[in-house]
Amino acid sequence: MRWEKHPTHPRGPGRRWGHSCNAVHGGKLVYVFGGYGQENCQTNKVHVFDTATQVWSEPEMKGVPPTPRDSHTCNAVGDYLYVFGGTDGKGPLNDLYILDTTSNTWLWPSIRGEGPEPREGHGAALVGRRLYIFGGCGKSSDGVEEIYYNDLYVLNTETLTWKRAVTAGIPPSPRDSHTCSSWKNLIIVIGGEDENDYYLSDVHIFDTETSIWRALNTSGDKLQPRGGHTTVSFGKNLIVFGGFTDEHDLYDDLHMLDIENGLWSKLFTEGEGPSGRFSVAGDCLDPTRIGALMFIGGCNRSLEALDDMYYLNTGLMMEHGRDGRRLEKLSLRKQLKLKCQLSQPVHDRTLLKAGTVAEPCTSAPVTLYNQPSQSIVPYESQGIRSFQAKVTQSLSSGFAIETVIDGKLLRGIIFSSSGSKQKSNCNFSRKNPTVKAGGATDTKQNEPNIAAPMELAGDLHGKGSEFEARSDGDKGPEKASVLGAPDLNERDDVLAPTASQMLQGQNKTDSGQGCSTSGQKQN
Repeated sequence: MRWEKHPTHPRGPGRRWGHSCNAVHGGKLVYVFGGYGQENCQTNKVHVFDTATQVWSEPEMKGVPPTPRDSHTCNAVGDYLYVFGGTDGKGPLNDLYILDTTSNTWLWPSIRGEGPEPREGHGAALVGRRLYIFGGCGKSSDGVEEIYYNDLYVLNTETLTWKRAVTAGIPPSPRDSHTCSSWKNLIIVIGGEDENDYYLSDVHIFDTETSIWRALNTSGDKLQPRGGHTTVSFGKNLIVFGGFTDEHDLYDDLHMLDIENGLWSKLFTEGEGPSGRFSVAGDCLDPTRIGALMFIGGCNRSLEALDDMYYLNTGLMMEHGRDGRRLEKLSLRKQLKLKCQLSQPVHDRTLLKAGTVAEPCTSAPVTLYNQPSQSIVPYESQGIRSFQAKVTQSLSSGFAIETVIDGKLLRGIIFSSSGSKQKSNCNFSRKNPTVKAGGATDTKQNEPNIAAPMELAGDLHGKGSEFEARSDGDKGPEKASVLGAPDLNERDDVLAPTASQMLQGQNKTDSGQGCSTSGQKQN
């Protein structure tokens, strides 16, 4: 995992804490609402970050906006953002507003049923089309004493009806400054601060199908007690960042919880990450593509609002299969193969034989993840170029190599001309590869299908490329030249594309296909 700091911009949200941050339109846009900090007061301004252009804006909002607030919750339901509760600085709130992000219009709907008492520091999570509100801190009727809640309310977003959930099992103790997340039909509550000013690290799960609460027994490198942290979901994995403790120390660590087995893991990252903070806002920018998280603002140890912004490039992607939600840390080859499968029809996802001529590519240019200012042009206009690659392993029939093309780390297999002439007439198959990326040996040498000589994940030209391996002598090549690729100097260090570069390239690629607006990431 790798942190990447994004430059601050005068048109951005500025310094604030207790705000919300939600990715919509398939991760193309990020909406930041409310919070405290600018001019030392609450705000109700909305700022929008375009992940394709990396530009902030403050669009004009229609309708009647919510009152300025912080410590509210905001959840994306398709193209709509549901803002509930918080505090205006005078007292807790329990109003509900909806922002239509397709028209930037605020809606103040008429809600039926029994809704939650006014509160701040509560948690909210979405399961299907139902929004669940748990816990938080309110005021007594005389406005003097603080009241901590452990009740659970459900809003049907289709009928706009509130209902207090009738539950079984042992619920979490009353608390605020916790987080609520969802996975499948489960609501997961993590940590927080209770009415006795103790900080918590317990994990509780509510099954929305059975209406039963249960405590999750966890193991591993457990999360330290904290409140004011933020939690972002990656399917069954929940990533927790930041928060504060009894000793007034702030956390800058990352932990991940596997909901299926209750295993906590402490995550180690590259790059310079955010300082310790609490009340930071974060969200996931479409895990089906690049697995990037965004964190904005927060409050430091001196109780000063922060204006910095970070990406966390997790290297996680959504694995299709099972229930469509299981996430794995995929190899580079699998990541790019998945990207290729998602973006192309099945009949286009083919590899060419070594020595054959590639068909001209007629599709639109594809913007590279890590170099948004460049794009892959149709094959016939490129000409023949070569690059140098480093040999990583010697195999019985060739060599495993790796190289960098346009900033992408590419790995593959080359065969010596003497040992592969007879095999070069065989069909290549992705379904039955005989050589795995990374140099694993062939386990099906007697079968006619062999792996492509250079299985470049993502296919440089969208459909496939022509490659020709050249050896420097009979003893085996130290370098390999491949036709159809740009010139690069040999290098040992390989720099992966940054999250912002990947977002720019992916969103520009997607712009010709339309953005997903199903709100799938909340399911």
